[in-house]
Amino acid sequence: MKKNILLIAFCLAASVSFSQNVVDTVYTTPLTKPEPLVDLKTKAITIGFLQGGGSLIGADLEVLLSDRLGIQGGMGMFAYGFGLNYHLKPGINSSFLSFSYWHQGLGNTFVQSLIGPSFVFRAKKIFTFQIGIGAILKRGPAYVVSDVEVPMIMTYSVGLYFPI
Repeated sequence: MKKNILLIAFCLAASVSFSQNVVDTVYTTPLTKPEPLVDLKTKAITIGFLQGGGSLIGADLEVLLSDRLGIQGGMGMFAYGFGLNYHLKPGINSSFLSFSYWHQGLGNTFVQSLIGPSFVFRAKKIFTFQIGIGAILKRGPAYVVSDVEVPMIMTYSVGLYFPI
């Protein structure tokens, strides 16, 4: 009997206690629009070895059309090139896949023209490296004839890029 009275007293104390009381409070914070990235760069200049369509020393200019899609064009000593780029991350300073055209040489110095895909690595700052494969579209008078004519060659370049 003492146990029952003790149990009832404990239950009464617990029901009157505020320790289990739930207060339904709604916290509201006004939604704010994220601030636009005003310092977002949409162009980059790349200068280096075999840039600008595979020129010995050349430069490329890339312009973003959206946050991941860009076009580029470039030229250098006796070469020029164009490309369509898809960045793996949003922004001009990210690595990308490129489908490009390289025209190496002009006039009597014309060697070859190529088209093909490549991967372009861009470090967070300054350094860039490109490696890919190009199908030979046309050979020129400066093309070195060998016993084996290959339909495709490896393409590569290394340089410095500067977002603008």
